[in-house]
Amino acid sequence: MAKMPLSGSERQPLFGAKSAGKADPTERLEVTMLVRRRGTDQMKAHLNKIATGERNVAHVRREDFAAQHGAEPGDIAAVKTFAAAHGLAVVQENAGRRTVILSGTVAQFNTAFGVDLQQFEYHGGSYRGRTGPVNLPEELAGKVEVVLGLDNRPIARPHFRSRQAPGNVNWHAGAAASAATSFAPTQLATLYDFPAGNGKGECIGIIELGGGYRLADINAYFHHLGMAPPKVTAVSVDHGRNHPTGDPNGPDGEVMLDIEVAGAIAPGAHIVVYFAPNTDAGFLDAITTAAHDTVNRPSVISISWGGPESSWTQQAMTAFDSAFQAAATMGITVLAASGDGGSSDGVNDGNDHADFPASSPHCTGCGGTRVQAAATSILSEAVWNDGAQGGAGGGGISTFFDLPSWQAGLQVNNSHGGPVPLSKRGVPDIAGDADPQSGYNVRVDGHDMVIGGTSAVAPLWAGLVARINATKGSPVGFINPVLYMNPTALNDVRQGNNGSFSASGGWDACTGLGSPIGSKLAAVL
Repeated sequence: MAKMPLSGSERQPLFGAKSAGKADPTERLEVTMLVRRRGTDQMKAHLNKIATGERNVAHVRREDFAAQHGAEPGDIAAVKTFAAAHGLAVVQENAGRRTVILSGTVAQFNTAFGVDLQQFEYHGGSYRGRTGPVNLPEELAGKVEVVLGLDNRPIARPHFRSRQAPGNVNWHAGAAASAATSFAPTQLATLYDFPAGNGKGECIGIIELGGGYRLADINAYFHHLGMAPPKVTAVSVDHGRNHPTGDPNGPDGEVMLDIEVAGAIAPGAHIVVYFAPNTDAGFLDAITTAAHDTVNRPSVISISWGGPESSWTQQAMTAFDSAFQAAATMGITVLAASGDGGSSDGVNDGNDHADFPASSPHCTGCGGTRVQAAATSILSEAVWNDGAQGGAGGGGISTFFDLPSWQAGLQVNNSHGGPVPLSKRGVPDIAGDADPQSGYNVRVDGHDMVIGGTSAVAPLWAGLVARINATKGSPVGFINPVLYMNPTALNDVRQGNNGSFSASGGWDACTGLGSPIGSKLAAVL
C-alpha cells in the first residue's frame, strides 16, 4: 500500500551521533498520533478576538472543548483501523486532546510508518531514532497531523543554574543587601509589588520531564518561610513519575525550584506536577494532559524545560503551538522559560537561536534579569548575563513562527548593528529575576541552595497569575496581547545584553517588555 511522507516530520541524527545498528526489533514503544482539529475557523476567530485585546471573551469550558474543537470521531476510527491492520494496540484515545497513543514493537512501527529505527550513540548517551520522514498510508493523509515517539532522544533541558554548593544559604540575605545575594520568592513578590492574595481555589500546573520532589523537603522549606505548605499532587503521563534522583544539581533542582517558587507566591493554590518522559511525545502529552485536565483544572501552566528551535521537528513545534492555542481558548495561561544560554541558546554554530517552546506565539516567554535591592526596593535591574560560563537569559527571533499581530511594528536591538524591524516572533515577552547571583533560596534533596535561571521566572509569574485569577474570580487566560497593549504595567529593563541582542526602551529580545509590576498587572488583566 502506497505511503506518503508526513510533512514536517523529517529527522536528522543529533550532532555527533552515529548509528550503532538497527534498533532491537522486539523493543516495545508507544507512539502519539495527533489527528486534525474540528472547528478550526471558530477557534481562529476566538483567538483573533483575544489577540485584538477584546475584553470579556468567553472561554470554552474544558467539558465542551472536545465537541467544539476536538477530534472528528471518524479520524480516530481511521487511526484505530490502521493500528489493527499493523497489530498495534490502542493504549489511549482522547478526543479533546486529539490524541491516539499506540503500542507495539520496533518491527511493527517500522512497517507501519515506513521507517528504519536505529540505535544512535553520542557523547553523553544513546537513543532510538530515525533519519528522514514518517510515512503515512493514503487513507490517513490529511487526517493525521503529527506522529511522535518513534524517536526517544532527550528533547529538552531544564533552564536552571545552581549558584553555590548545597548548604550555604542565608535565608534573609536578599532583604537587607544593597547588592542582593539571594531572595526568598516572597521577597521578590514584595519587590515586584505583587497584589495581596494567596491563589486560594486556583490550580497551577507544572510540567516536568525528570526528577522528583520529596514532601519532607517541601514541608521544611515552607517551615523556613513561616508558611503552611501548599497541596502538591503528582500526575503520571506516559509512565513518567515523581522520581527524585537524590542529586540536588540534577533534575530534582528543577522540580523543587518550580514547586517552591510557585507555592511560595500562591500557597493557597493546588500545585499539580505532570511528570512525563523527556521526549517530544512525552513533553506534548504532558502539556495536553494538563490543559485538558477536568479533575485538577489548572488555570495556569508553568514550563521550565526547552531547547533550541533547531533541535525540534516542524511537526512537533506546530503540535505544541496548537496545544497552546487550545489552552488559550480554554482560558489557560501558559508560561515558558526562554533559556539560559543567551542569544545562542547554547548552540555552538555561530548563529542565534530562540528557545522552544517559549518561542511559540501562543505561550508567554519568560526572560531573565539580575536584581539589586535594598529593603523592599529594587535599586537596579539589568539583563542577566554572567558570560559564557555563567549563563545568560535566552531571547531572540524565531526562525519558524510568524510575527504575531501584537508584536507588529516592534524593533529588535542588535548589540553591534542597531535596531531593525522585528520580522518574526520575538522572544521573550516578559522577564524576572533569574541570575544565580541574585537567585532564589530553595531546598532540594535535603540541601538548602541558591538557584537561578529563567526556570525560576515561569513559576514566579505563574504564582502571580494564580493570585490575580483568585481575586478576579475567573482566569485571565492568554495574556500576551494585553501585556503588549499595557507596557507600563511592567518595569522596562534597559541595561545589558544577552549576546547578540541589547536591552532598549520598550520591548527587547533580552527581557521582553520587562519585569512585573504586580499591582498594575492585576489592574490591566
